[in-house]
Amino acid sequence: MVQLGKKELFPIGMGTWHMGDYPEKRKQEIEALRYGMESGIEVIDTAEMYGEGNSENLIGEAIQDVKREDIYLISKFYPFHAQEPDLERSLENSLKRLGTDYLDLYLLHWKSSTPLEETIESLEKYVKDGRIRAWGVSNFDTKDVEEMRQTAGGENSTANQVLYNIASRGIEYGLLPMQREKGLPTIAYSPTAQGDTRGDKITSNKVLQKIAKQHDATVFQVMLAWTIRHDDVLAIPQSSDKKHIQENIDAASIKLSEEELQLIEKEFPAPKRKMPLDII
Repeated sequence: MVQLGKKELFPIGMGTWHMGDYPEKRKQEIEALRYGMESGIEVIDTAEMYGEGNSENLIGEAIQDVKREDIYLISKFYPFHAQEPDLERSLENSLKRLGTDYLDLYLLHWKSSTPLEETIESLEKYVKDGRIRAWGVSNFDTKDVEEMRQTAGGENSTANQVLYNIASRGIEYGLLPMQREKGLPTIAYSPTAQGDTRGDKITSNKVLQKIAKQHDATVFQVMLAWTIRHDDVLAIPQSSDKKHIQENIDAASIKLSEEELQLIEKEFPAPKRKMPLDII
Protein backbone atom coordinates (compact mmCIF):
# COMPACT_ATOMS: atom_id res chain seq x y z
CA MET A 1 0.00 0.00 0.00
CA VAL A 2 1.05 3.59 -0.64
CA GLN A 3 0.23 6.50 1.64
CA LEU A 4 -1.03 9.60 -0.18
CA GLY A 5 -1.91 12.21 2.39
CA LYS A 6 -4.23 10.57 4.91
CA LYS A 7 -5.20 7.67 2.65
CA GLU A 8 -3.59 4.26 2.15
CA LEU A 9 -4.01 3.10 -1.44
CA PHE A 10 -3.40 0.08 -3.65
CA PRO A 11 -0.03 0.84 -5.32
CA ILE A 12 -1.31 0.56 -8.90
CA GLY A 13 -3.88 2.95 -10.33
CA MET A 14 -5.29 3.64 -13.77
CA GLY A 15 -3.95 6.33 -16.08
CA THR A 16 -6.33 7.72 -18.71
CA TRP A 17 -4.20 9.65 -21.20
CA HIS A 18 -5.81 9.37 -24.68
CA MET A 19 -8.90 7.68 -23.21
CA GLY A 20 -12.18 9.31 -24.24
CA ASP A 21 -10.75 10.61 -27.51
CA TYR A 22 -12.38 8.05 -29.80
CA PRO A 23 -16.18 7.50 -29.69
CA GLU A 24 -15.83 3.98 -31.10
CA LYS A 25 -13.70 2.97 -28.07
CA ARG A 26 -15.88 4.62 -25.42
CA LYS A 27 -17.86 1.53 -24.37
CA GLN A 28 -14.71 -0.58 -24.04
CA GLU A 29 -12.90 2.13 -22.08
CA ILE A 30 -15.79 2.59 -19.63
CA GLU A 31 -16.02 -1.17 -19.12
CA ALA A 32 -12.27 -1.31 -18.49
CA LEU A 33 -12.41 1.46 -15.88
CA ARG A 34 -15.34 -0.19 -14.14
CA TYR A 35 -13.57 -3.55 -14.18
CA GLY A 36 -10.53 -1.98 -12.56
CA MET A 37 -12.60 -0.37 -9.82
CA GLU A 38 -14.56 -3.57 -9.17
CA SER A 39 -11.25 -5.45 -8.92
CA GLY A 40 -9.79 -3.22 -6.22
CA ILE A 41 -8.09 -0.34 -8.02
CA GLU A 42 -8.83 2.95 -6.28
CA VAL A 43 -6.72 5.57 -8.06
CA ILE A 44 -7.85 7.03 -11.38
CA ASP A 45 -5.58 9.69 -12.84
CA THR A 46 -6.65 12.25 -15.42
CA ALA A 47 -6.09 15.90 -16.45
CA GLU A 48 -7.98 18.74 -18.05
CA MET A 49 -5.41 18.48 -20.85
CA TYR A 50 -6.35 14.89 -21.75
CA GLY A 51 -8.54 15.31 -24.80
CA GLU A 52 -9.40 18.81 -23.54
CA GLY A 53 -11.76 17.26 -20.99
CA ASN A 54 -12.71 14.09 -22.89
CA SER A 55 -10.92 11.85 -20.39
CA GLU A 56 -12.67 13.50 -17.42
CA ASN A 57 -16.05 13.14 -19.15
CA LEU A 58 -15.38 9.44 -19.73
CA ILE A 59 -14.42 8.88 -16.10
CA GLY A 60 -17.49 10.79 -14.95
CA GLU A 61 -19.67 8.32 -16.83
CA ALA A 62 -17.70 5.30 -15.59
CA ILE A 63 -17.98 6.23 -11.89
CA GLN A 64 -21.68 7.17 -11.86
CA ASP A 65 -22.72 4.09 -9.86
CA VAL A 66 -19.59 3.82 -7.72
CA LYS A 67 -19.39 4.87 -4.07
CA ARG A 68 -17.33 8.06 -4.18
CA GLU A 69 -15.34 7.10 -1.08
CA ASP A 70 -14.21 3.88 -2.78
CA ILE A 71 -12.18 5.69 -5.43
CA TYR A 72 -9.37 8.24 -5.42
CA LEU A 73 -9.62 10.80 -8.22
CA ILE A 74 -6.57 12.73 -9.38
CA SER A 75 -6.74 15.50 -11.96
CA LYS A 76 -4.23 18.04 -13.18
CA PHE A 77 -4.51 21.64 -14.35
CA TYR A 78 -2.59 23.49 -17.06
CA PRO A 79 0.30 25.71 -15.89
CA PHE A 80 -1.28 28.64 -17.73
CA HIS A 81 -4.36 28.16 -15.52
CA ALA A 82 -2.29 28.37 -12.32
CA GLN A 83 -3.62 31.79 -11.32
CA GLU A 84 -7.06 33.12 -10.42
CA PRO A 85 -9.69 33.26 -11.78
CA ASP A 86 -8.47 30.64 -14.30
CA LEU A 87 -7.52 28.07 -11.66
CA GLU A 88 -10.92 28.09 -9.98
CA ARG A 89 -12.59 27.84 -13.39
CA SER A 90 -10.40 24.84 -14.27
CA LEU A 91 -11.29 23.13 -11.00
CA GLU A 92 -15.01 23.73 -11.41
CA ASN A 93 -14.92 22.45 -15.00
CA SER A 94 -13.06 19.30 -13.94
CA LEU A 95 -15.53 18.65 -11.11
CA LYS A 96 -18.44 19.11 -13.50
CA ARG A 97 -17.02 16.76 -16.12
CA LEU A 98 -16.21 14.14 -13.49
CA GLY A 99 -19.63 14.48 -11.88
CA THR A 100 -18.22 14.89 -8.39
CA ASP A 101 -18.07 17.65 -5.79
CA TYR A 102 -14.44 17.07 -4.82
CA LEU A 103 -11.08 15.78 -6.07
CA ASP A 104 -8.89 13.64 -3.86
CA LEU A 105 -5.75 15.16 -5.36
CA TYR A 106 -5.27 18.16 -7.66
CA LEU A 107 -1.91 18.57 -9.40
CA LEU A 108 -0.13 21.41 -11.19
CA HIS A 109 0.68 19.58 -14.45
CA TRP A 110 4.13 21.14 -14.85
CA LYS A 111 6.00 24.24 -13.66
CA SER A 112 4.20 27.50 -14.29
CA SER A 113 5.32 31.09 -14.78
CA THR A 114 2.77 32.04 -12.10
CA PRO A 115 4.50 32.46 -8.71
CA LEU A 116 4.13 29.24 -6.71
CA GLU A 117 3.01 31.20 -3.68
CA GLU A 118 -0.04 32.42 -5.58
CA THR A 119 -0.96 28.95 -6.85
CA ILE A 120 -0.45 27.29 -3.48
CA GLU A 121 -2.60 29.93 -1.77
CA SER A 122 -5.49 29.06 -4.11
CA LEU A 123 -5.00 25.31 -3.67
CA GLU A 124 -4.97 25.67 0.11
CA LYS A 125 -8.24 27.60 -0.15
CA TYR A 126 -9.81 24.74 -2.13
CA VAL A 127 -8.68 22.26 0.53
CA LYS A 128 -10.37 24.34 3.21
CA ASP A 129 -13.64 24.65 1.31
CA GLY A 130 -13.67 20.90 0.53
CA ARG A 131 -13.41 20.99 -3.25
CA ILE A 132 -10.09 19.17 -3.11
CA ARG A 133 -8.78 16.90 -0.37
CA ALA A 134 -5.13 17.48 -1.22
CA TRP A 135 -2.86 19.06 -3.83
CA GLY A 136 0.45 18.27 -5.43
CA VAL A 137 2.64 18.78 -8.47
CA SER A 138 3.71 16.95 -11.61
CA ASN A 139 6.92 17.01 -13.65
CA PHE A 140 8.77 18.92 -10.92
CA ASP A 141 12.54 18.40 -10.85
CA THR A 142 14.81 18.80 -7.84
CA LYS A 143 15.11 22.59 -7.93
CA ASP A 144 11.35 22.92 -8.47
CA VAL A 145 10.57 20.78 -5.41
CA GLU A 146 13.13 22.75 -3.38
CA GLU A 147 11.48 26.01 -4.42
CA MET A 148 8.05 24.63 -3.57
CA ARG A 149 9.15 23.46 -0.12
CA GLN A 150 10.57 26.92 0.61
CA THR A 151 7.30 28.58 -0.40
CA ALA A 152 4.61 29.26 2.22
CA GLY A 153 2.32 26.21 2.34
CA GLY A 154 4.62 24.18 0.08
CA GLU A 155 5.19 21.57 2.77
CA ASN A 156 1.56 20.53 2.31
CA SER A 157 2.18 19.08 -1.15
CA THR A 158 1.02 15.46 -1.22
CA ALA A 159 2.89 14.02 -4.23
CA ASN A 160 5.01 14.67 -7.31
CA GLN A 161 3.93 12.82 -10.47
CA VAL A 162 6.86 12.10 -12.79
CA LEU A 163 7.89 9.70 -15.53
CA TYR A 164 9.59 6.66 -13.98
CA ASN A 165 10.30 3.17 -15.26
CA ILE A 166 13.11 0.63 -15.57
CA ALA A 167 14.69 2.45 -18.52
CA SER A 168 14.06 5.96 -17.20
CA ARG A 169 15.67 6.13 -13.78
CA GLY A 170 16.93 9.70 -13.78
CA ILE A 171 14.87 10.66 -10.73
CA GLU A 172 16.89 8.22 -8.61
CA TYR A 173 19.77 10.71 -8.63
CA GLY A 174 18.76 13.73 -6.59
CA LEU A 175 14.99 13.96 -6.93
CA LEU A 176 13.79 10.66 -5.46
CA PRO A 177 16.19 10.70 -2.47
CA MET A 178 15.17 14.29 -1.72
CA GLN A 179 11.47 13.44 -1.90
CA ARG A 180 12.02 10.48 0.43
CA GLU A 181 13.87 12.70 2.89
CA LYS A 182 10.95 15.14 2.87
CA GLY A 183 8.26 12.43 2.92
CA LEU A 184 6.91 13.35 -0.53
CA PRO A 185 5.55 10.26 -2.38
CA THR A 186 6.06 9.69 -6.10
CA ILE A 187 3.33 8.90 -8.63
CA ALA A 188 4.99 7.16 -11.58
CA TYR A 189 3.50 7.74 -15.00
CA SER A 190 4.55 5.61 -18.00
CA PRO A 191 5.73 2.82 -15.63
CA THR A 192 5.71 0.35 -18.53
CA ALA A 193 7.31 2.86 -20.93
CA GLN A 194 4.08 3.57 -22.80
CA GLY A 195 4.67 6.33 -25.31
CA ASP A 196 8.41 5.87 -24.79
CA THR A 197 10.68 5.08 -27.75
CA ARG A 198 12.61 2.68 -25.49
CA GLY A 199 9.57 0.45 -24.99
CA ASP A 200 10.49 -2.16 -27.61
CA LYS A 201 14.06 -2.38 -26.32
CA ILE A 202 12.77 -3.13 -22.83
CA THR A 203 10.21 -5.79 -23.75
CA SER A 204 12.75 -7.65 -25.90
CA ASN A 205 15.37 -7.70 -23.13
CA LYS A 206 16.38 -11.33 -22.45
CA VAL A 207 17.00 -10.81 -18.73
CA LEU A 208 13.54 -9.31 -18.18
CA GLN A 209 12.00 -12.08 -20.25
CA LYS A 210 13.72 -14.70 -18.08
CA ILE A 211 12.61 -13.03 -14.85
CA ALA A 212 9.06 -12.77 -16.19
CA LYS A 213 9.05 -16.47 -17.04
CA GLN A 214 10.20 -17.35 -13.51
CA HIS A 215 7.20 -15.48 -12.12
CA ASP A 216 4.80 -16.78 -14.79
CA ALA A 217 4.29 -13.14 -15.70
CA THR A 218 4.75 -10.71 -18.58
CA VAL A 219 7.66 -8.30 -18.95
CA PHE A 220 5.20 -5.45 -18.37
CA GLN A 221 4.22 -7.00 -15.03
CA VAL A 222 7.88 -7.25 -14.02
CA MET A 223 8.33 -3.59 -14.95
CA LEU A 224 5.36 -2.62 -12.78
CA ALA A 225 6.56 -4.75 -9.87
CA TRP A 226 9.97 -3.08 -10.15
CA THR A 227 8.46 0.42 -10.22
CA ILE A 228 6.46 -0.15 -7.01
CA ARG A 229 9.20 -2.08 -5.18
CA HIS A 230 9.28 0.71 -2.59
CA ASP A 231 6.17 1.66 -0.63
CA ASP A 232 6.33 5.36 -1.49
CA VAL A 233 5.79 4.94 -5.25
CA LEU A 234 2.37 4.55 -6.87
CA ALA A 235 2.22 3.57 -10.57
CA ILE A 236 -0.49 4.64 -13.01
CA PRO A 237 -0.28 2.51 -16.17
CA GLN A 238 -2.85 3.24 -18.87
CA SER A 239 -4.98 0.47 -20.39
CA SER A 240 -8.44 0.10 -21.85
CA ASP A 241 -8.19 -3.69 -21.95
CA LYS A 242 -9.66 -5.70 -19.04
CA LYS A 243 -7.07 -8.46 -19.41
CA HIS A 244 -4.22 -5.97 -19.16
CA ILE A 245 -5.83 -4.26 -16.17
CA GLN A 246 -6.02 -7.61 -14.38
CA GLU A 247 -2.36 -8.20 -15.22
CA ASN A 248 -1.54 -4.79 -13.75
CA ILE A 249 -3.37 -5.71 -10.55
CA ASP A 250 -1.60 -9.07 -10.35
CA ALA A 251 1.77 -7.32 -10.77
CA ALA A 252 1.38 -5.91 -7.26
CA SER A 253 1.80 -9.45 -5.90
CA ILE A 254 5.13 -10.03 -7.66
CA LYS A 255 8.06 -9.69 -5.25
CA LEU A 256 11.38 -9.45 -7.04
CA SER A 257 14.31 -11.09 -5.26
CA GLU A 258 17.57 -9.28 -4.52
CA GLU A 259 19.24 -11.39 -7.19
CA GLU A 260 16.60 -10.37 -9.75
CA LEU A 261 16.94 -6.72 -8.79
CA GLN A 262 20.71 -6.95 -9.27
CA LEU A 263 20.24 -8.52 -12.71
CA ILE A 264 17.90 -5.68 -13.66
CA GLU A 265 20.44 -3.18 -12.32
CA LYS A 266 23.10 -4.56 -14.67
CA GLU A 267 20.79 -4.23 -17.68
CA PHE A 268 19.30 -0.86 -16.74
CA PRO A 269 21.75 0.81 -14.33
CA ALA A 270 20.82 3.64 -12.02
CA PRO A 271 22.21 7.07 -13.01
CA LYS A 272 25.60 8.13 -11.69
CA ARG A 273 24.96 11.84 -12.25
CA LYS A 274 22.11 14.30 -12.46
CA MET A 275 19.96 13.69 -15.55
CA PRO A 276 17.38 15.99 -17.21
CA LEU A 277 13.87 15.11 -16.07
CA ASP A 278 12.18 12.85 -18.61
CA ILE A 279 8.80 14.17 -19.74
CA ILE A 280 6.40 12.86 -22.38
